[in-house]
Amino acid sequence: MAKRTTSKIPTPKQGDSVKLWRSVVWGGGTLLLFLAVPVVVFSVFMLRPCQITEPRQVIIVSGQPLVAVAHTLHQQQLISDPFFFRILAQARRLERQIQAGTYRFDGSYTPNQVLQILVAGRVELISCTFPEGVTALEIAKRCSASGLGTMQRYQQLMGDGEFRRQLHIGAASLEGYLFPETYHFAPGVNEETVLKTMVQQTRQHLSAELLRSAKKLELDELQLLTLASIIQKEAGNEEEMPLISAVFHNRLKRGMRLQADPTVIYGLDAFDGNLTRKHLRSNTPYNTYVNAGLPRGPIANPGLAALQAAVSPAPESYLYFVASGDGGHHFSRTLKEHNRAVRRYQLRR
Repeated sequence: MAKRTTSKIPTPKQGDSVKLWRSVVWGGGTLLLFLAVPVVVFSVFMLRPCQITEPRQVIIVSGQPLVAVAHTLHQQQLISDPFFFRILAQARRLERQIQAGTYRFDGSYTPNQVLQILVAGRVELISCTFPEGVTALEIAKRCSASGLGTMQRYQQLMGDGEFRRQLHIGAASLEGYLFPETYHFAPGVNEETVLKTMVQQTRQHLSAELLRSAKKLELDELQLLTLASIIQKEAGNEEEMPLISAVFHNRLKRGMRLQADPTVIYGLDAFDGNLTRKHLRSNTPYNTYVNAGLPRGPIANPGLAALQAAVSPAPESYLYFVASGDGGHHFSRTLKEHNRAVRRYQLRR
């Protein structure tokens, strides 16, 4: 009978156990440290704002991949690491929501704030301010000078009958339909959008109540804008607009010519600032010394106060007014009174 042998499993010594435990702890610690370093670096990336000393302009093109966006931001010193920025955008699932446009960064931003600006589409805007009484030609000049399209294109659109029909304008011009105020446009916006925006603003101010009041005075939309534009150009301030309006309404009722100097000037090809008798006799569709009634269309773009004054004339019987030299006008009911005022305020100069 064979002799059975048994093999003994060596029991680890106490020293070996300590070594094993140390190895496990060391390995685990190394792993944790290996995992922790990127987390710490990413945290620093997220919390540290960019340090720029002057404004930065960033252009994001439509369809531009996230890699290119991150690279551009890094070049402009708005983020410290393009790779981490991509991780941030992807983790928040916003990589496809970044909007194209021109952005202006001026100040201190964290990567998350930069991403939020791009996703919200807070692009740099061009501001244009148009005062009451500005003409369509002056608007075109200001827009083109601000980088909003070209003068040539604005002139083409303003003379385009089909474009006016699209805007439901039956007049021969956009004059009077471009509401004067401050606008903010994104860079690259086309001329059609600029003009449509201004026309929409005019439509918003031509309320149903305003148009009903005009109708009671036997004024259609174009006539309302035309009269308001003349009031706008003649008035020295908003307070006297209802008085100016009363003079013109009274003259229209009596069949008198309006004899408004600004209408004569608008019809001239060139004006050097000196209105002469020859100018007053010029035969243009806008000369209210030669033609009875309102001119063929607006001579400027009126503001809201002028529009309201056109349908709310003061309850006065004035037929004349003359500049008083203090920014306002002196009003008269009779020609005799008017001539006396002219001698007082004009001939003494």
